[in-house]
Amino acid sequence: MKKHEKLMSIAARSSIPVLLQGESGVGKEIAARFIHKNSPRNGGPFIALNCAAIARNLAESLLEGAKKGSYTGASIEQQGIVRAANGGTLFLDEIGEMPLDLQSKLLRILQERSVLPLGATQSESVDFRLVCATNRNLLSEIEYGNFRRDLFFRLNVFPIVIPPLRKRDDFADIAKHVWNDITARTYGEKIPLPAEQIKMLSKFNWPGNIRQLKNVLQRYALLKQHNISLEEILSDEYTKKSVSDISKQLKYHAIRASAPDWTFIQKALSEYKGNKSRAAKALNISRGSLCYQIRKHEHQNWDSCEENINYSFV
Repeated sequence: MKKHEKLMSIAARSSIPVLLQGESGVGKEIAARFIHKNSPRNGGPFIALNCAAIARNLAESLLEGAKKGSYTGASIEQQGIVRAANGGTLFLDEIGEMPLDLQSKLLRILQERSVLPLGATQSESVDFRLVCATNRNLLSEIEYGNFRRDLFFRLNVFPIVIPPLRKRDDFADIAKHVWNDITARTYGEKIPLPAEQIKMLSKFNWPGNIRQLKNVLQRYALLKQHNISLEEILSDEYTKKSVSDISKQLKYHAIRASAPDWTFIQKALSEYKGNKSRAAKALNISRGSLCYQIRKHEHQNWDSCEENINYSFV
């Protein structure tokens, strides 16, 4: 068992605060849900909040809630996320992005294990398990004055670092799991991912981690029906080509005739800057057929059919 997975299993059996650390896209929320699901609190709610998306005008009542009539527009009582998580797990994602004034409120809640809703005169006890996640170095944020030191030590009880995808040796299992989930939702059944495609995927470093891998495989699941290969999708992903390149390929792959219309041939050659191999692949014809069509329609003496020759088409 991997170190971080073992730590997650150990943490799940307790109720102490957990701090999940790792790059964006490594699956920190998945880890938080795993901890909740395998904890004694799995019958309670799992409440998630993205701290980077907190609206400033709602921050005051967001954590602790508000009584009806406590401010203009408060037509009903607002529960707040802490009371909503009572008996379960409160997951604060991107905790490093939480505003300082809200950090103070959270610190008091953790110290007193109670909330004081806006407009209330008495505190209400709460019982929840806290799991936080961040892709920031919180110690550095403390030095910059962006994060409270006392709150950090309240959160950093059981830290777990989730490694990036490029450093995990279970890549094949992750890719299979993601692909099975995607095909089950896309096609209504799980479709095996060939070993050669898993090997192809494993050669990339995946800076966006599992989130990026999922995006690529979702794209492939939709486009493979139109003869777009995984190799083409990966090429577009890592050479930072325009998304329109895939739509170009999709448009040309839809042309099934053995001899496409000359207009399409012109456009393909123009868009691929005279590269006959790429244009032929997009048109779904052989390179030899493409050269024949060029000679046939241009009525010129073509010296060669070498790669990467640029031609102007009117």
